[in-house]
Formats: sequence, C-alpha cells, structure tokens
Amino acid sequence: MERESFENDEVAGILNRYFISIKVDREERPDVDHLYMAFCQTLTGSGGWPLTIIMTPDKKPFFAGTYFPKTERYGRPGLMELAEQVGTLWKTNEGKLRESSDEIVAAVHSQRTVPSKSSPLPSAVTNDPSLKDGNGPTSSEDFQTWSEQLIDKAYQVFAQSFDARYGGFGRAPKFPTPHTISFLLRYAQDHPQSKALEMVRKTLDGMAQGGIYDHVGFGFARYSTDEKWLVPHFEKMLYDNALLASTYLESYQANHQPDDAQKAKEIFTYVLRDMTSPEGGFYSAEDADAEGVEGKFHVWTRAEIETLLGKDTAAMYCAVYDITPEGNFEGKNIPNLLLGNLEKIARNNSLAAAEVLQILEKARQTLFTAREKRIHPHKDDKILTAWNGLMIAAFAKGAQVLGIPAYLEAAENAADFVLTHLKRNDGRLLARYREGHSAYLGYLDDYAFFIGGLLELYSVSGKPHYLQVALQLQEEQERLFLDEEDGGYYLTGSDGEELLFRPKESYDGAIPAGNSITALNLFKLARLTGDERWERKAEQQLLVFRSVLEEHPSGYTAFLQALQFAVHPSQELILAGALNATELPEMRQIFFSAFRPYASVLYQEGSLPETVPWIQDYPIDPSHITAYLCQNFTCQRPVQQIEEFKALFKNS
Repeated sequence: MERESFENDEVAGILNRYFISIKVDREERPDVDHLYMAFCQTLTGSGGWPLTIIMTPDKKPFFAGTYFPKTERYGRPGLMELAEQVGTLWKTNEGKLRESSDEIVAAVHSQRTVPSKSSPLPSAVTNDPSLKDGNGPTSSEDFQTWSEQLIDKAYQVFAQSFDARYGGFGRAPKFPTPHTISFLLRYAQDHPQSKALEMVRKTLDGMAQGGIYDHVGFGFARYSTDEKWLVPHFEKMLYDNALLASTYLESYQANHQPDDAQKAKEIFTYVLRDMTSPEGGFYSAEDADAEGVEGKFHVWTRAEIETLLGKDTAAMYCAVYDITPEGNFEGKNIPNLLLGNLEKIARNNSLAAAEVLQILEKARQTLFTAREKRIHPHKDDKILTAWNGLMIAAFAKGAQVLGIPAYLEAAENAADFVLTHLKRNDGRLLARYREGHSAYLGYLDDYAFFIGGLLELYSVSGKPHYLQVALQLQEEQERLFLDEEDGGYYLTGSDGEELLFRPKESYDGAIPAGNSITALNLFKLARLTGDERWERKAEQQLLVFRSVLEEHPSGYTAFLQALQFAVHPSQELILAGALNATELPEMRQIFFSAFRPYASVLYQEGSLPETVPWIQDYPIDPSHITAYLCQNFTCQRPVQQIEEFKALFKNS
C-alpha cells in the first residue's frame, strides 16, 4: 500500500485536496494504533494492518478499514474513489458525519470499559479483605480451584486446536505466540500425563525445521503463511526472536534437548551480528522485501547453490534442505528441514550424522557469505525500550541457562543503553531512540517489559542496581499508569497526550500485554522483597481482569503464567556471600539447569537493606557462599559444598 498509493502523485493530489494525511508508526505510537484499531473492529467486525482511518478534526473517526488498492479491484473499493467520495460528502453533509462519529465514539467507549471490582475473585493467599465484596468464595482452597479450572480451560482450547501433524494451533497463517508455548511448558510440568509437552515439542520442532526459520543466517520470521511453517512473511521482528529464544531456553531446561539450546544460540548469533547497535541497544526489525520483492534476499535457485557449493556438496545440501529445480516458493527455494532427510542422506553416503552436519555447516557458511553480497532488506534501526526489555530478558536467561558470558554482557550493555539514552533525569522512561534522539513518553509495555528484563538480569548477576531500578520503575509505573478507579494499568501515562480515551490492553497477541507482564512482575517483586504490597497489587490484577480471563482464557496465556506463579508454593534460593566467590558460577549453573519457573534467586550481597530487608538476617561466611533453599517460608539447613548444594534440589 505504501508503494502503491502513498508514493503515488495522483493519490497524493486527491488526499491533499480533501484531507490532512497523517502516517503513524504503530510501534512508536501504540496508543494511537490501539485506540483506532478498536474503532476499526467495531465498525467492520475485524482489524489488521495497514489500518485506514478517516476522522473529524477533533480526532473522532467515522470511517475505518484496512487495505485499499489504489483503484477499485475485485469488488474492493479503491483509495482514490474512496477519498473523492468522502471528501465530497464532508463538503455536502459534514453535520451527518460528525453525528455519526459521536455515536461511534460513544459505542466504542462503552465496549472498552474493563470489568471492575464488581466481579468477585476467590481470595488468594494473603486473604486481603480489599479483594472481596462479600459475594464470592473466600478461602485459599477456592482460589486454587478457580485457578486450576481456568488454566485447564485454556489447555483444553489448545488441545482442541492443536495441529498434530505440523505443530502450532489453528489454521494458516500461523504465528509463533511463544507465550502460549511457555504456558504449556508450565502446564506440562504440573500435569505430566497431559499432552501439553507433546504440543510444545511438535510446535518448537516444526518452527525450527520450517522456512519460518532462516537456516542460512538464523532468526525467525514473523509468521508462516501456510500450515507447514514453510513459507514465511519474511519480515523479522526483534520481539519474536526475543520471546522465542526465551521459550527454547525454557524447553531446554525442561527437556535437555540439545537442539533447543542450539536454536537459542543461533537466535542470539543473529541478534548480536545484525540487530545490535554500536552503543548496545537492539534494533527493531528487518523488512520482508529487498529490491521491492518479498523474500528476494532469502530464496535460492538450485543452480545458484550448485555453483557455490560444487556438485557433491550441493547434492547433499539440496536433499536435506528441500532445494529443487522447480522450487518450493514462486520458482525458487526456501531452505527448510521439513523433509527430515538427514539420517537418510547420512546412510546413503556412508557417513555418520555428525559428519553430515559438519559438511552442511560449512555449506551454510558459504551460502551466508554469498548472501551477504546481495542487497539487504531495509533495517528498522529504531531502538524501542519495550522490545529491548524482552531481548534483555532473553539474553539474561541465555546467560543463566547456558552460562555464556557474552550473553550477560549483551544484556547488561542493552540495559545500560536504555538507562542512559531512554530514561530522563527525572526517571521517566521514553519509548524510542534513533540516530541520537529519544522521543515519546514511555508506554506501559516499556515499563513492564524493561522491568521484567531487569529482574532476569538481577537473577543471573546479583547486581543490586538492577533490582533497585526495577523497584523504582515499578513505583513510577504505579504513579503514571494505574487506573485507581477500576484497576489495571492504562497503556499511556497520565502525563501523555490526551486522546479520545486512554486505552487499556490485556489481550496477549503476538506480543504479551503490558498488564499481563506486570502481573508476573508484581508477584516476582513480592517474592524477592518480601513486601506484601506487591502481592496485593498482583492479586488486584487478577481481580480486575477476571471476567475476560474466564471468557477467553486461551487469549491470555502470558496473564495465565502470572496465575500459575501465584498458585504455586513460593521457593527462594538465597545465596549469601561475595558475588565474586569461586563456587558461585557452579551453583548458578546447577540452579538454572532445570526448569524452575516458580523459583526466585536472591543474592545477599546483591540486595540492599532498603529493598530486601529480610535477607540481612542470613549469616555470611566470608570464605564461602552459603546457600539457603526456602519453600513456603521454611528453609532447609544451609549448605556450602557443591555436592550438598546439588542434593538440595533432588526433591524440590
């Protein structure tokens, strides 16, 4: 649509005759995007991008749609005809259009009111009386039952929509939705007899083998246009790769399959190579198109590969990666592993699978070097606080699980970048940085995702600064975003631009909602600090969104992870001693080698008295790390030896 219409002089002439045209970057202004997408969904019954809105000068829309061709085609009105008709109608009947816009605004505003405290929540662990209105169940057993029923309901939806042949859920197009996989990993741990782990395994393997994954340069594309994960929309987004790296790492913790760790490492290789600024921040995206053609940068002919690799190696590579003369995508080839030919090729060539993999890796490097000489897709080099928060969390988790120092360095560099370039002197986060300039007041997602990244950084480094800043930013979030009347958090701060109304999002789409991540952050802060205030606020989140959770729980899988965290017994590992103690890396490796989604790790030296006062009661031995494993507020005997430390987790 951009090339077709907005770079066309004829279209521009009509638009400029009748309208003031505004093009919005929905990543820089998610508040505007969320607000007017709601109008589009109300007016048309659906939404999507590109989003086309026609509104009055006072921002009230009276027409909405998605894609419009330049001129009428296949029964779809053209943008030129539409602009002429609306422009003429505004001149002849402006009053009617204004009246219509008022009615639309009133309708959308009433639909988007979030359920408030009138919907009672079964009492949670703290039995906070402010969470009850006297009409609902009040015991912690009722809360546990309600939670389990809700979580089971979501699982059943995924079990019914699961594609057992190719993995994923529902029909094409297929999106990764890694927070759904993370929810199912937790469900599988709690319900080992369920099919949750099977769904996770099939989906992760299907995506890793399909063309949605870049087998030459690494990294995942945004979604697959087909059910097999073969043909992607070739655009690569930072948030997808951050969330997927975290999910593959969690799967590796749970199942110890080397391919999961390898996939996370490859994602990190791609991000460090192509998506990291010299200052340490992470870029946003790479386009699907190169030279005006979608996928041109990524696809190959059989002849190209034979020329680059030589006949014998090319024959092996093409057999494994589904490269044919006729192609699997518009006459060319998207490399993929969906055929599963590796073992067969090894047998046919009298080689071990490991030897074949070595040959294929050399071939990949040759193809990558050749591909680098092509004209690259455009890189969106803006640096977004929210998406950087997700990637900081992913790199920190990579450092936790894989013990690779470069991942911790990348996470710390990006966190320092945000705190230097995207945080004002008064503490206010900003949303976007590009070419030396920061802009736009930070949104809820900026706070929630960055706080989440800082908490992961603290858990692997023990540096008190990260926990302290996370707490400061959470306080700032409470002040700027909390809806004090109905609960939950607005997308925009109280100091932001005044729109028709303040959006409040809870649906976990391609990216989790800020309200969902906030719920989990609050529970984690409560466990880390021992401050019951954060626990009460977290439970308040469950109360506010109870109705939408019950109505459609499978649409809120990031939110449900906060609920899973809430209902599990608290488990804290306290490491008392110097952060540079020689045994600390091995203790961390033991702790993070297993999937412990409900556990927290605290460092006594990395916890300031004003943030975690209770941890100061644990004695320190200057010569050793002393480890305390506590569950349900009861601690096992302290240990210092590695073998004793391992024994702590045998039954926990």
